[in-house]
This record gives sequence, structure tokens and C-alpha cells, in this order.
Amino acid sequence: MGSYSASAQQLVDAMKAAALADPARGLAFQGAPGANSDLAAREYDPGSLPLPCYAFEDAIDAVRDRRVARAIIPIENSLHGRVADIHFLLPESGLSIVGEHFLRIRHGLMSRDLGPITRAMSHEQALGQCRGWLRANGISPIAHSDTAGAAALVADSDEVGLAAIAPPHAAHLYGLTLHQEGIEDADHNMTRFVVLAREPLADIAASDGPLMTTFIFEVKNIPAALYKALGGFATNGVNMTKLESYQVGGSFAATKFYADIVGAPGDEHIDRALEELDFQTKSLRLLGTYPQARVRG
Repeated sequence: MGSYSASAQQLVDAMKAAALADPARGLAFQGAPGANSDLAAREYDPGSLPLPCYAFEDAIDAVRDRRVARAIIPIENSLHGRVADIHFLLPESGLSIVGEHFLRIRHGLMSRDLGPITRAMSHEQALGQCRGWLRANGISPIAHSDTAGAAALVADSDEVGLAAIAPPHAAHLYGLTLHQEGIEDADHNMTRFVVLAREPLADIAASDGPLMTTFIFEVKNIPAALYKALGGFATNGVNMTKLESYQVGGSFAATKFYADIVGAPGDEHIDRALEELDFQTKSLRLLGTYPQARVRG
């Protein structure tokens, strides 16, 4: 679906060969080597072999096609909100969420030192997270598909005044000068990732810690539909930690909701709440139950 610049492609080829040779350890991510998703993969499972993929769809397909066992995908950021298209891609993927990971995000400004910096290239999420800093320094943002991919492109470019915003270590990876790091607009910048696999976790009941369950549902087009749909969670004491709406079909008539709750099917309170939700909605689909990586509340 796209191509990497020369500097990134050399690293991609080496990482791809390693991951595809050992699919059980392979962990697909979207972006170039050195991207935040690459960091998240290595933090989540230090023994994994991260597989760079140009687009989210490519990372998902790598799991569906059994080239690797899992993919790690960013779903939301504490500063910039949800990652575009993820709510559509997850249900369509046919994969199950089997884990989550929270990554502290730090951005650095890097270039080849070809004159004063006037333009900075990065993923739109990173640009949004550094919007105030860029404006204060008179630097124009340029959208790119990936943070580390932008760093690789800058490394291969002779364009004067062009810089990249990427994880600070990407400067070393691609031979760039790191001018400043920590340029994000808030120090609580955190991205949540979900880990996807072909099958749901088999031994989830044996988990020692709290569990999360993620699902999507579509409400009926009637008054108080959402109120009725969510009533079972309140009456059964189930903690819903996330509820987000999104439109499908472009008609503004069909509203779906993405939700996270603490707990898992098999618990009588969860089962009653989900049974009532199923009764009150047009459709309900569980996306996965997995260990909680960070306490909610």
C-alpha cells in the first residue's frame, strides 16, 4: 500500500526477514523502524520480533494471513484522541484483542542541519500533539504516514529547512541531528495500544489480575435508545471505562459505539449487563477480553 524511503527500507528488510522466519514471535506494527509502535512492540513483549508494515491494514493482514502471530495497533492518545479509522478497522479485521499496552510518548525534532528549520514532517497524530510548540517556533507542519518514516525521509532528502518529528532515538537510527526532545505540548502524553491475534485468549479465566472486555454495538433508532442500552451496566455495577460513538455508512442514521468495561464474560454481573445490551440494540459484537495493563478509575 506504500513504500519506505531508502534509509528505512534497509532496516525494514532485516526486521521482516527475522519476523517471518519465526512467526510465533512476530509482532506486526504500522510504521517504519523506530516508530512509537515499534517501541510499544518491544516494551509489550521484549522477546518479540517486530515486523514493520506501511499501513494499519498491512499489519492486520500479516496476522490474518498467518505470517506473524500478533499485531500491535494504537487506538487512542491522551492528547489527540482516537486514532483515525481504528474503530472501523478493528471490527472488519476479524481478529481478537488479546492485550493492551500504554506507551509514554516523547517527540524530538531532528534534521540533517541543512539550514534553519522551517518545516517539520510527521504523522498527523504527532503534529497534533506538538501543535503549540510548532506554532510558538514558527515551524509549519507537514503530514506524513509515520513518525519514524518521516525521519527516514528527511535523512534521504536534500531539502533545506526540512525536519522530522519522531521518537528521539530515531535521530540516531537514521543519522540525524536531534535538536530538541520533549516537544510534545503536555507531559502526560500517552498512547494506548491493543494487541490483536487470530484467536481470543484461551485461558483468560486463569488471569491473576483485572480483565478488560471491548465490544461494539449499534443502537436502535428510537428515543432513549442509548439510555436503555446502557442501563444494565449501571444496575449490575459494571464499570464502563470508555464509550465512544462513530457513524457508519455516511448517512448519519446509524450510530455505533465502541466500549470498554472492566471484567469478563462468565462473571454473572457482566453476563446480565451484556444480555440486556444485546436485547436493547440492533447488533453487539465482542472484540476481545484481555488482561488490564493499567488500572482504571
